[in-house]
Order: sequence, then C-alpha cells, then structure tokens
Amino acid sequence: MTTTFQNKKIIVAGGSSGIGLAAATQFANQQAQVTVTGRNADKLNEAKQAGLQTAAIDSTNREALDTFFKNQGPIDHLVISLSGSKGIGNFAELSLQVLREGFEEKFFTNLNTIQAALPYINAGGSITLVTAISATAQMPGTSGLGAINGSLEIMVPVLAKEFAGIRINAVSPGVVDTSWWDFLPEQNKQETFKQYATNIPVGRVGKPDEVANVILFLAGNEYMTGKVVGCDGGMA
Repeated sequence: MTTTFQNKKIIVAGGSSGIGLAAATQFANQQAQVTVTGRNADKLNEAKQAGLQTAAIDSTNREALDTFFKNQGPIDHLVISLSGSKGIGNFAELSLQVLREGFEEKFFTNLNTIQAALPYINAGGSITLVTAISATAQMPGTSGLGAINGSLEIMVPVLAKEFAGIRINAVSPGVVDTSWWDFLPEQNKQETFKQYATNIPVGRVGKPDEVANVILFLAGNEYMTGKVVGCDGGMA
C-alpha cells in the first residue's frame, strides 16, 4: 500500500500520550518509521507495547537532544507535541516565576527541539507544532498560557521564510480530552468538559485523533507552510 508517509522517518516529540501519541499511531498506520520521545517511562513503555519506537528524552536538555537527533540521522517530518500547564490562573494572582517555568516547559522546549533537529530534516520535510487555543481565545485565566502559545504561533510564519525548503506549521487545538486535564479529579474534569461544551458549536470537547488528523494533513500537504490551523470545534 503506497501512502503519503510510507517509509518516511518521523519523530514525534512528546508522543507518548494524548495528541502526540494519536499522531504517531496514525503515521505508523501509514507505514511510516516513527519514533516517539518523552520523559514518562510508563507512558513510553505503553507506546512501545503499541508497536512504536521510543526514546527517553528530556526536551529541556539540549545536549541530549543534539545527541538524539545526531544518532537518528536524516528525518522527514518532526512533530512537537510538548504540553505544559504552568502559567494558568487569573493574571492578578499569577506567579511570574511559575510563568517563567511555563515558558521553559513548553516554549523553550519547542525551540530546543527545532534547533537540534533542523540540521537533520531532509529538504521537503516538515515541522509541525502543537500550540493551543489559549493563544487566541481570550478566555479568563489563560493569559499566561496564551503568552506561551502565542509566542510559538507568532514565530511560525517567520520561520517558514527562514527555513524555506523545510515547511513549518502549527495546529492549535481547542479543549481536547487528554491527560493534560488530569490535574482535576475525574468528576470535576467531566463537569468542566460539559461547561466548555455549551460554548463549542459542535457541542462537545475534542478527541486526540481529531487533532492528529490535522497534524497529518499539515505534514503531508507540500504546499502548506507558515500557517496555524485551529482544530477547536468552532470555539475560537
């Protein structure tokens, strides 16, 4: 079976759970050579049991990233699905130290990963970032998250011109049922989802596979670069 990604070498950073894992699985189903990275040993083991190649990488560690990509050699597509929850909360009470940690957790790990991978991405290859609706949705309590994700999104069209020959795009998910929400007790999480659903035109929160569909579209469409594509059920 010939597909867009057959025999393509793909790295999914943060691919051991949620949206990243969904994308990695879809790539693998199209006969791609997929390696997922992450820090959580249990989640990486689950991904390995599902048939994916895995690597334990801390994306805050530039030296480890450089070594990893050097050992991987040429790659075709890079997906960065590194999440973080630090920085959430009303601005008046927001700890700026925690917000700095939030930037380190997501913004700078994305930049670290891009810089480490860039020398090894084949011409015609792609980078796809996973940002978040907080960059644009103007929801109270998300100014910190919006600053982090908005900073990534504003770089995308600039990097598309700098990287000409290697495409870069981002998908901006809305509220998606992933482990990102596990800081809430299950009942509270489901109540939160119901509340969000009342303001989402499709009437529900999203699923990881639905965002993964957009990731595969962005990686596979050779005429898409410099774009941020929302996948939020019409919320933004």
